[in-house]
Amino acid sequence: MNSSELDRHRIKEIKTLKVKSRYTRTIGSNARIKYHGNGPDSQVRVISTDKGAMGWGLSWLAEEKMPDLTGRSIAELFDPESGVINSEAMFLDFPLHDLAGVIMDIPVHQMLGGKGAIAVTCYDGAIYMDDLTPEDNPRGIDAVIDSCHDDYIMGFRDFKVKIGRGFQWMDLVKGNQRDIDVIDAIHKNFPNSRILVDANDGYTCDDMIRFMGAVAGCSILWIEEPFRENAEHLGMLKEFLSAESPNTLVADGEGGWDIDFLIEMGRQNLIDVLQMDIAGFGFTAWRKIMPELKEMGILASPHTWGDPLKVYYTAQLAAGLGNVLAVEGIPSRTYGVDLSLYRLDNGVLHIPEDTPGFGMRLKV
Repeated sequence: MNSSELDRHRIKEIKTLKVKSRYTRTIGSNARIKYHGNGPDSQVRVISTDKGAMGWGLSWLAEEKMPDLTGRSIAELFDPESGVINSEAMFLDFPLHDLAGVIMDIPVHQMLGGKGAIAVTCYDGAIYMDDLTPEDNPRGIDAVIDSCHDDYIMGFRDFKVKIGRGFQWMDLVKGNQRDIDVIDAIHKNFPNSRILVDANDGYTCDDMIRFMGAVAGCSILWIEEPFRENAEHLGMLKEFLSAESPNTLVADGEGGWDIDFLIEMGRQNLIDVLQMDIAGFGFTAWRKIMPELKEMGILASPHTWGDPLKVYYTAQLAAGLGNVLAVEGIPSRTYGVDLSLYRLDNGVLHIPEDTPGFGMRLKV
């Protein structure tokens, strides 16, 4: 990969802007958080070089904490073979990947090696507990089915469904039964769709095993964050799944709180899919860890929820490195960004094949 051109470009200016995204509906509760709102106003950084190149992307570092990188060559900060190479510039992880792709005239997924497909499975990550709202007149399970139907029309086919109503929003027994009833209803209404369940650590091991016993026939692709991670309980769950639902995987790690522990759980076949957040963990960090996961037979599906832009970064990672089982989609609209080169069709997100960088044009 010819990266000599990066040394010719020096940072002229870094601007901080906001990009607005809005979910297609107000998002309510999961097991732990009551209200997820309508979508973020995301902070992005735009890097301009003295040669007229521009790249941009999400960047959360506060303005007052930004180091002055003016005049630094892009090659000092970024290596296309590995990502950001200077700790001072890590807050520009996404913008530098985009900029390097623009300068080198290659898409990010090609920069990463093009080991995956440019059309990646993308599931709907927005099926929350719509049956519980509004509090003074809850809409019931039909509201969840309506959300699935709306997202199906948008192009999604598989649904990740929040469970754990008995953790704090309902009586434990009634809440756990409602979780089962919701999954049954979705499976009945969308029999060809795969279902992913996400408990946000709101279950006990015993209750999760009972839950899975009740829904094992509902095409459950994975169980995400079933309970607080520990080897004993994960072993019990995996033993049950092996006997009763052998095609169901266990996914975990979106908090990324102890990477070594998560990898060890993967090594022991107790976690099948690791989910460190694409931004919180980092694009460069994912590039570093993915070969190790592949070698151990551990799949990946970086967490994206909250910011729709993260969906497209994850799709590029999947196309570049492979080993990503599915991308978490967010039904939404983003303003001030041209996303037209990305297309969701029949549960598959198609990414731009030849457009340099991430293929998202900033219009603000």
